[in-house]
Amino acid sequence: MTSRMDGMRVLVTGATGLIGTALCASLRNDGAEVKRLVRRPAANSDELSWNPAAGELDADAVEGYDAVIHLAGAGIGDKRWSAARRKLILDSRVEPTRLLAERLAAVEKRPQVFVSASAIGFYGDRTEPVTEADGPADPADFLSEVVVAWEGATRPAADAGIRTVQPRTGIVLAKQGGALVRLLLPFRLGIGGKLGNGETVWSWITLADEVRAIKHLLTSNLHGPVNLTAPNPVTNAELTKVLGRVLRRPTVIPVPRFGLNLLLGEELATALLFTSARVLPAKLLESGFEFHHPRIESALAELLGST
Repeated sequence: MTSRMDGMRVLVTGATGLIGTALCASLRNDGAEVKRLVRRPAANSDELSWNPAAGELDADAVEGYDAVIHLAGAGIGDKRWSAARRKLILDSRVEPTRLLAERLAAVEKRPQVFVSASAIGFYGDRTEPVTEADGPADPADFLSEVVVAWEGATRPAADAGIRTVQPRTGIVLAKQGGALVRLLLPFRLGIGGKLGNGETVWSWITLADEVRAIKHLLTSNLHGPVNLTAPNPVTNAELTKVLGRVLRRPTVIPVPRFGLNLLLGEELATALLFTSARVLPAKLLESGFEFHHPRIESALAELLGST
């Protein structure tokens, strides 16, 4: 059977990250022609170069693609937050997105769809369920302000008639890297435990479902913000119990919040570990998307090789 991706020409930024690497491999496996837009000189025929910091992007580099997927941006949790780091987090998202959207709007052969990454940080700290119909954090916090500006930077593409989608991704669980790998070491050593009081709600998605969802965005009629999270968020305490059960390790030693504040800085620790987000993927489910891993138990069992 011919894949719906067969022969599709796709341009991807952020292609070397956790999501981008898996997505490019999956698209190619489905028969798509994938080009990577990179911030260094192109090294081979499947790469094109741009310099978003300098506003440099040739129109020829973005013309004639069926889809453009924009995933690039500085890591939220890679370093402690300082004024300079916060500026980099914002600028590395907003300015390249605006540049790309403007170039896509200006070319004659525009893509059918522009998928520009976003995040559930839009919703702020909430324990009640939220969907795409809900507004941003009130009062706004730093990450919510970043997401609002980030999504707003796609407007030139949408105004030009390009179907524009902002996938608001939650915590991505993968054995290749990301949040799960950071959590595993203390659990494998038998000293894993809930973080603080364990009541923080985490909205998550497996890397495999993330990739499948992004491909679904390419071929569906969805537009605007779309939550990319599994339909069953969990508290940190619930996740801790499942991790302990899957790894067959005790989970009796809680990690005090003050220790994480010292390790990461209070602002980053709060944003990464102690901000609740009970985000539901309403638009994805309504469009017919089916999660391979809707529940944390099956997700961790598969990812960690246990039953």
